[in-house]
Parts: sequence; C-alpha cells; structure tokens
Amino acid sequence: MKPQLVFVYNADSGLFNTVSDIAHKILSPSTYSCQLCQLTHSYFSVKQDWVSFLEEIDADCEFLHRDELEQKYGLTDVELPTILKLKNDKLEEWMNKNELNNCRDIESLKNTINQKLSL
Repeated sequence: MKPQLVFVYNADSGLFNTVSDIAHKILSPSTYSCQLCQLTHSYFSVKQDWVSFLEEIDADCEFLHRDELEQKYGLTDVELPTILKLKNDKLEEWMNKNELNNCRDIESLKNTINQKLSL
C-alpha cells in the first residue's frame, strides 16, 4: 500500500493570501516563511520539475495550506511547513520544518523525500 503524504504550506489559502505571498517572495524572499513553497513554486505556478517528481514517486500526495489543515484535520499546533504521513487514520510528522528548511534546492528536497520513502 502506498504511503499517504500530506504536504502543508506555511500559508493560508485564498486569492488575497496568494497575492500577498507572491509579493512577499518577490520583495523580501529572505524573510519568506515557507521553504516548501519556496522550493516547489515559482512566483506564479508550481515548478514543472516538482510536478514530474510527484508523478513518479510511490506515494499518494495531498497538499494543504495552514487554514485547510485546521479545517480538514483540526490540527493547529504543527510547526509549518511540514510533510505529514497518514497512518491508521492519524497524521504523524514525516518531515519536519527543520528538515524542509535544510533543503536548499528542489534536488535536495527530492533526494530527502526519496530517502525517507525507501526506509
């Protein structure tokens, strides 16, 4: 059975929040608080390299924003960004904020995910 991974961005959903995030990434990228978004998205869209990677890995993936995580799973006390794993109907931390922040580019993120999936 494929692992179920839930990628959670340190940002809220919605048009206003998206526009604010784009402006923040452009004007002050060093203070942007979501390394997962920084690695996987350009200013306006998901990076194709990331899309291709997700199509190849042996995992079912879900993507949520901070507010959607709270709405769907009732979780509010999680350090974000993070990747959670759904196991026995419970979410557990699979890749924490520090691990994501240590990924300096898309390749290191992909390598880390592949390593963790192979365990």
